[in-house]
Amino acid sequence: MLRKKLKRGLKSKLHLFSPAKINLFFRILSKREDGFHEVETLMQAVNFGDELSFELSEKDQLKTNHPTLSCRSDNLIWKGVDLFRKRTGFSSPLKIALAKNIPLEGGFGGGSSNLATTLWALNQFSRKIFSIEELKKLAGELSSDAPFFFSSGSAFCKGRGEIVKTLPPLEKKKLYLAIPKLLRLSTPLVYHHSFVRLHRRESFFNDLEEGAFLVCKELKKIKEELLLMGFEKVLLSGSGSGFFCFGNLKKPFLSKVKLIPVTYLSKEEQGWYESV
Repeated sequence: MLRKKLKRGLKSKLHLFSPAKINLFFRILSKREDGFHEVETLMQAVNFGDELSFELSEKDQLKTNHPTLSCRSDNLIWKGVDLFRKRTGFSSPLKIALAKNIPLEGGFGGGSSNLATTLWALNQFSRKIFSIEELKKLAGELSSDAPFFFSSGSAFCKGRGEIVKTLPPLEKKKLYLAIPKLLRLSTPLVYHHSFVRLHRRESFFNDLEEGAFLVCKELKKIKEELLLMGFEKVLLSGSGSGFFCFGNLKKPFLSKVKLIPVTYLSKEEQGWYESV
């Protein structure tokens, strides 16, 4: 019955935007017995991201414009496809194309966004077998950040990050993403050097930032130089190595940093993101 339902509901092609995210605040509460950390974070999607195309095909294949990104089974896209197939019986081969813009290990959730976008696409192919809440749980089996992308684009997240409370869209705010060139950070290593901070009065903060600066001293210098360029607030996103910056650029920017103007992005509950 399930396989028949899948075949009747199949579309043939989908082209989707896969947005980046920032962590407007990130609080570490404790270390968990499972090795992860208990966190609280306010996450926000932005209108910068990747493009993903899905097409029913004769065989599975994934192509990307990124020179070093793996297209094998360790890619979260294929992990999402495999999990969806195991839970539903979906068996159609897929031709997937990924135009990668979100930097790897930049703290902007690129892999998690690709995973969530893939699960949403497969659910559309399958005539919405899963509810949005079920897709969140499915995504959370593979990534702490991926469930967020099924929210409105603004959400308070806790646990490992996979417990998502969607919020009304925040008022759109202009900001910049600052992407250091040739700098990538290991998330486990950043967590290892981070610690719980008990008192926070700021609206925007990141308990991972000092740990990231210990792992890579160059990052602290980059933040200082971004502030000297006129930005009012500069903060590491997630475990880095990318920053987001509020305010106006008053001085020429660094050649070793790529600056991208963005704004907050939101979506309808049952829809998906569109680049604007």
